Amino acid sequence: MLKITDLSKRFGKQTILQNISVDIPNNQITGLIGPSGTGKTTLIKCLMGMEKYDTGSVTINNVTIPNRKILNNIGYMAQSDSLYHDLTGLENIQFFAHMYKRRMSEKSVQSTLNLVQLAQEQNKFVQHYSGGMKRRLSLAIALLNQPEYLILDEPTVGIDPVLKLNIWDRLHELKKNSTLLITTHIMDEAMKCDQLLLMKNKGIAASGTPQEILETFQVSDIDQVFLELEEKEHENASLN
Repeated sequence: MLKITDLSKRFGKQTILQNISVDIPNNQITGLIGPSGTGKTTLIKCLMGMEKYDTGSVTINNVTIPNRKILNNIGYMAQSDSLYHDLTGLENIQFFAHMYKRRMSEKSVQSTLNLVQLAQEQNKFVQHYSGGMKRRLSLAIALLNQPEYLILDEPTVGIDPVLKLNIWDRLHELKKNSTLLITTHIMDEAMKCDQLLLMKNKGIAASGTPQEILETFQVSDIDQVFLELEEKEHENASLN
């Protein structure tokens, strides 16, 4: 299990994350959602060991992060694509597979490219890819290592609706052997998650299955949950 305990993070005098404690169960898709600027990407970077948190702890299977051996079991897709533009799509796949020390058969490579619908574009240099194509290639690379933990920061931005459905079908297959944490601004995608963590005001404002959260706030969609939270915040501010 991925466990976050009393985690706080500041940049200078500004607090970005404050006393976050949450468990992320194995073999589920956990959606991390919230307005821009609420700290979702910062939290993910803390989980990856890319940002040093100020207080608290992050553990995976009782091992404190950062830990190099554990990081080898994590597939990560950042908000911005980290690709080699002077290589083809296929060469990027082959390079990162080598970095992961993973031998991939030609069949496995083609299967990965087919998943993200890049088989026809595999020999094109990445500098000529569209933004959506780069996102799809980044997703394919995150899946290469068949990781135990898969952390995806807005993986479907710029991807067409039909392919999104295919990708989500694949993500649900992956959770049989992996634990997934996904950020998204798309509420339809949020409803596909097993568990949601709603971020607001530097912390987790609500958590549970999508249906549990809707029932708790007595609303019909997740957008309305954030409206409810906003109204309560204004009410509390006016009382103070």
